[in-house]
Amino acid sequence: MKKNMFVVALVAAASLSAANAIAGGAGQVNFTGSITDDACTIVNTVTSPLDVPLGTYGSNEFTAVGSETAKKDVKIALSNCPATVTSASVNFDGTSDATNASLLALTDEAGVATGVGIQLYDKDQSPLALHTPSSAHDLVTGDNVLPFYAAYKSTAATVTAGPANGVANFSVIYN
Repeated sequence: MKKNMFVVALVAAASLSAANAIAGGAGQVNFTGSITDDACTIVNTVTSPLDVPLGTYGSNEFTAVGSETAKKDVKIALSNCPATVTSASVNFDGTSDATNASLLALTDEAGVATGVGIQLYDKDQSPLALHTPSSAHDLVTGDNVLPFYAAYKSTAATVTAGPANGVANFSVIYN
């Protein structure tokens, strides 16, 4: 009987130390944040999207990987901003280009251009990677226009002709 109790105790102790060895890699995540009473009204919504014509370019204008076209204005409009909201960042999301994940991929459609994606730029015209919040934009009470830019950027040495459309969604992050 004593022998059986000893074996049971030994098996239990071994089980506990194995569980502790497995649990040794555990960690913790603490989430913090807040909810504001009011926020700005986003003027450019899915039902009222912002259309940005990037232009028409010859495939031969892209002379190497990283060649870019002229930047075009992308103006995100916010209205009815309360005094309690003093700054905001914008996060652009969409399908990443297969070659350069920082770029927005072109919409998959018949005959789509290849070797090119859409580069977004922050207010200071520095490149803004897709899925990355922009720098903070100061807001005033009432209406605000947040400036961004976009251009085509080649991802291959050879760019082929075709439709070069893209769709990005964005979210406003109040700071």
